[in-house]
Amino acid sequence: MESIFSHIEAPPGTRLSDVIAEQIERRIVEGELRPGDALPAERELARQLSVSRPSLREALLKLEARDLLELRRNSGYTVAEVTAPSLTDPLLHLMEGHAKALGDVLELRQGLETMAAGLAAMRAEPADIERMREAAEATERAHEAGDAITAANWDARFHLAVAEATHNVALAHVMRGMFSVMRENVRRAREALFTREDAEHTLREQHRALADAIAAHDPEAAVRAAEAHLGFIREGIEWLQR
Repeated sequence: MESIFSHIEAPPGTRLSDVIAEQIERRIVEGELRPGDALPAERELARQLSVSRPSLREALLKLEARDLLELRRNSGYTVAEVTAPSLTDPLLHLMEGHAKALGDVLELRQGLETMAAGLAAMRAEPADIERMREAAEATERAHEAGDAITAANWDARFHLAVAEATHNVALAHVMRGMFSVMRENVRRAREALFTREDAEHTLREQHRALADAIAAHDPEAAVRAAEAHLGFIREGIEWLQR
């Protein structure tokens, strides 16, 4: 696999560790490194960057202090998950007992995800499209196996993959930060929708239509596909609110 890192030469008067940290941070911002991704082992990463291990270690510690990296026992440094528990935890609690909160979250999703669909259609790369299709297929497999929780998780990951395909770091981070809320929103909607015989087939076709429109780099078709999909989900949410 080709390295995403490039050799570093620090300009005079610049700390080498700062330049190293800047390159790693840039890879995170540009989406080349995603939450949960593991960095190469320290020795290998120092080789790829052509830097000393003490300078690299200093850079990694700086990024860890800024909550961009986390050190996991026996697995080295990984890109930190961007979450917002102070926002998501109360929403999760509200959705447990109030159907209106489900609808409110869906309204937020409609704004974010229709925008994401259009941007993804303009900017998605082959790897982005592959992640979408893999998530859609995993959703289908989990549903066929009767595992509703795993199906909802992969369904939410499909929508996160669309957001990441925008290569808009702000939008992707917002969607990652509300992932637990989105996953619960998806689970509850799927639970309601599957009282209909055609629901699974419809959801499957809608995911495929959205991925196909993004792969075709057709923003208008992608937005239409996202709107149709979220409109169908709204039917499930409204059924719960009755």
